[in-house]
Amino acid sequence: MTILIILLHVVVCIALILIVLLQTGKGADLGAAFGTGSSQTLFGSSGAGNFMTKLTAGAAIVFMLTSLTLAYISGHTKGSSIMDKAPAAQTEQVPMPSVPGPVVPGDAAE
Repeated sequence: MTILIILLHVVVCIALILIVLLQTGKGADLGAAFGTGSSQTLFGSSGAGNFMTKLTAGAAIVFMLTSLTLAYISGHTKGSSIMDKAPAAQTEQVPMPSVPGPVVPGDAAE
């Protein structure tokens, strides 16, 4: 399931990049107003705006949904660790050695 979502995510990502690169900028309309460039466009002089806008929005929605789904899946899967397979360490209780305290002059223990 995760591999399918990753593949869909990569395909939509590449498609979104290509869709954005196919769109014309705002400055390209000025050349079309003077009669240049309208016959060389892929979708005609004004036909590409609405189609490309809807295609971009659809690809962006699918991209965001796959991003959120992959983030949710990666956050809620229980990963295995090499430490889960390790045996529990047997700790031996070793008594602490008694350390003499500082010698204070005038103490009764002298």
